[in-house]
Amino acid sequence: MKAKSLQDLGAIRQQVNAAALAAAAAEEARRDAERRAEAERNLFTHAVGHVKPIAAKARVLITPQRPAARPLQQTLDDKAALSESMSDEFDVSTLLDVDDQLSFRRPGIGTDVTRKLRKGEWAMQGQLDLHGLRSDEAREALGQFVRDSKRMGWRCVRVVHGKGLGSPGKEPVLKSKVQRWLVQKNEVLAFVQAKPSDGGAGALVVLLGPSNI
Repeated sequence: MKAKSLQDLGAIRQQVNAAALAAAAAEEARRDAERRAEAERNLFTHAVGHVKPIAAKARVLITPQRPAARPLQQTLDDKAALSESMSDEFDVSTLLDVDDQLSFRRPGIGTDVTRKLRKGEWAMQGQLDLHGLRSDEAREALGQFVRDSKRMGWRCVRVVHGKGLGSPGKEPVLKSKVQRWLVQKNEVLAFVQAKPSDGGAGALVVLLGPSNI
C-alpha cells in the first residue's frame, strides 16, 4: 500500500506500531502462560524443596501358611471317643480312699503322694473352672484340659467343680461326675480335695503323670 500523502503515511505508521505492540503483547502472554505452567509442574518441588528418591531395598514376601484342614468327621469322632472314654455310669466308689476328704490314687501310687497334694507341696500350674457348664460341656472341657495340661508338661492342676449351692436341692452335681471322669483318665495319677484356701469342697487338686507317659 502506497502513501498518497503525509497523512496516509502517519496512518500506516500507527497501524505498524499497533501490530508490533499486539505481537509483543501476545508474545508476553505466551511466555507468562509458559511460566505459570512450569510453576504448576514444579509446585511440589517448590513446596518441599529438593528431594532424593528412596533407594530400593530387597523385599522378602512371606506368604502365611494356611492351617491344615481338619475333617469335620474327625472332629465328631474325637468328641464321640471323648464321651465314651469318660462315662457317667462308671462306679468310682471302690477306687476312692474313704477318708474325711475323699481322694484317689492309682494303684502303685503311695499315700505320701496324696498327703503332699493336700499340703500343697506341688506347685499349681493350671486351673479349669467348670462353673456354669452343663454336664456334657463340663465333660468335654475336662477331657480337653487334661490333654492340654499333659501336652504342656504340667503335673499339678486344679479343677473347680463348685459346691453345688446353685443346683436344685443344693447337691453338688458336678462334683461326683468330675471324680468319675478323672478316675477314667489314664493321665491322672491321683487327686484330693483342695485346701480351703484353694476352693475346699468345691475343687480338686489333680496330679498328672509325666508327659512321656
